[in-house]
Amino acid sequence: MSQTDPIADMLTMIRNALERGKEGVQVPASNLKVEIVKIMREEGYIEDYEVEEDNKQGIIKIRLKYKDEKRKEPVIRGLEKISKPGRRVYCDKDNIPKVLDGMGVAIISTSRGILTDRKAEELGVGGEVICYIW
Repeated sequence: MSQTDPIADMLTMIRNALERGKEGVQVPASNLKVEIVKIMREEGYIEDYEVEEDNKQGIIKIRLKYKDEKRKEPVIRGLEKISKPGRRVYCDKDNIPKVLDGMGVAIISTSRGILTDRKAEELGVGGEVICYIW
């Protein structure tokens, strides 16, 4: 029995598009993915995004961001899925992970919504560690 992981699929699509120097990437939409992409924009990892309705689940159009447009050097150096369908990873408010000593971002699903590691620490909440971005 295979389990699909739509978040891991989205991160892989972004990673592959960045490696090829693409302008953007389109991924099937979900509320969780939109929240993750919103954090990626707020943290400066992507240029922008928009959600397009298509009478099904919708599509998230993500505009990727590069440090150097000519050499296509991506702002995102790494994307790693932490919690997987077969192995969920949780942290409590006292053990929130730090990505590269704060240089990256951990995205955590909490009782207060989808938050960055910094915001979760500020609010004093833990939750499921979805992914790391650096």
